[in-house]
Amino acid sequence: MNAEDFLAHHGIDENPFGAEEARHDPIYTRLLDSTTSHPDFAKILGRIDQPRTAVVFGEKGSGKTAIRMLITNRIAEHNAAHPDRRALLVVYDDLNPVLDRVMVHRRGEMSFRLTSRTSPEKLLDMVRLEDHQDAILSLAVTKLVDGVLGTTDGSGGDAMPMPDAHLKSIKKWPRQLRADLAVLTALYDQPRNGAVAQRWHSLLSRLRMGSWTPQMTLLKLAGTLTAIAAIVLAISGYWIDTAPFWLTPLTGLCTAASIVLWSTWAWRHISLWMLCQKIRREMVALQRSPNELRSMLLSLRKTDLANRPWPIPGKIPGGRGIPGNQDSRYQFISRLLAVLKALDYVGIMVLIDRVDEPTSICGNPQRMRSVVWPMLDNKFLQQDAVGIKLLLPIELRHLLHRESADFFQEARLDKQNMIDRLTWSGATLYDLCNARLHACRDEENPDQIQLTSLFDPDVTRDMLIEALDQMHQPRDAFKFLYAVMQEHCRTTTQDHAVYKIPRLTLEAIRRQQSQRVQELHQGLAPA
Repeated sequence: MNAEDFLAHHGIDENPFGAEEARHDPIYTRLLDSTTSHPDFAKILGRIDQPRTAVVFGEKGSGKTAIRMLITNRIAEHNAAHPDRRALLVVYDDLNPVLDRVMVHRRGEMSFRLTSRTSPEKLLDMVRLEDHQDAILSLAVTKLVDGVLGTTDGSGGDAMPMPDAHLKSIKKWPRQLRADLAVLTALYDQPRNGAVAQRWHSLLSRLRMGSWTPQMTLLKLAGTLTAIAAIVLAISGYWIDTAPFWLTPLTGLCTAASIVLWSTWAWRHISLWMLCQKIRREMVALQRSPNELRSMLLSLRKTDLANRPWPIPGKIPGGRGIPGNQDSRYQFISRLLAVLKALDYVGIMVLIDRVDEPTSICGNPQRMRSVVWPMLDNKFLQQDAVGIKLLLPIELRHLLHRESADFFQEARLDKQNMIDRLTWSGATLYDLCNARLHACRDEENPDQIQLTSLFDPDVTRDMLIEALDQMHQPRDAFKFLYAVMQEHCRTTTQDHAVYKIPRLTLEAIRRQQSQRVQELHQGLAPA
């Protein structure tokens, strides 16, 4: 018998249990507005208008990506319902570009100590918290610039909706706030289309900070004119026999002015070039050349760049130099929050997922540990108005429990709303399967349908709950039910179609799938 005919008999127009990945599951997309979710979801989400951190550990298929998608949907609903208390969503789930840049930079920086056979573990050990902070700031700022410019080219179609009233009010912001946004853009805007210069000039125009005669151009022009004047006066004094007494002092004054103006111009260029070089060496996770950064910063006044917490290598008082200045990132996040507050955003929600998927990690627990552990820092996780949602593989939970007391004291995971293991009961999985069945009902059968409707009367609700409880998580529960239906259709002929699955088939597949799940947890079988 055909599985489609079996489902159609029950008024179901597509297989509810065929998908294995939430990102590619149209049925789950339709269920995002429903109330069916993991029992711990409310704790993981928290209050959207008061973002807070949550650390979640879950096995493959336990629903981490589904939770990420549900959080995204809840934030979109909240922002639509409360335009004066919105939250900026930052999805940090593609670590490949960040890790690739960091590893290439570290390999070049340490080439005298590293060889071509250096293991990826040693390079990944050099990933710092600052690299993650730079990547998160880049995603947030790029999204913000897209919203201000009213485009989706920079962040790949994920721009912030910006009301016209806010776009008009930007021009009236205090100069300091507009300068903060300009500096954040110069450092962190990373559009996917690569049009950095075009976006920069468009932003300056929107902020009313651009000028036809920048300060550096005026210095250069004034230095050139005074130098020409000094040369003309010197030639005049040489050819005129009875030169006036004031010609010589005026020549010297013009010469001195020319030297001062040209020296100021050169010093500004040199100092800014040195600053950009330091920033580039420190911000290794981003793709910004010193030339690009220098040309952008030259468009701003000197006062706009004064007292900035530049991300350059810092110094420990009375100690040695350290490879990064974490405090600068925290200050930039504070300034970003101030800009967002002017746009009626109360905070930032950062979703960190798929840390096992980058090509340099390939699911290796020790490599994941090198990348994730720098983020388990209490100061980073407990920032005001910033909620970090870490959705981590279960392998990291095992490694976490082996850490020392000093590590736990620094991470303070007792304050991070930690879900030690994302577990599902049989009853919760039963409700989830029922919701998927109803989502697949055709238009002619809008009534509710229960999972028991697919089975013989001697298959009770409790029996199904017990069988699903042995599957532990949604992906394996869906695989189990899919295998049950396929086995029933395989052993039933079309001319003697039976539209109720017998208990014997359920028990046989339950034993097979339960054994597979046990072997998976013991590491004896692939996921």
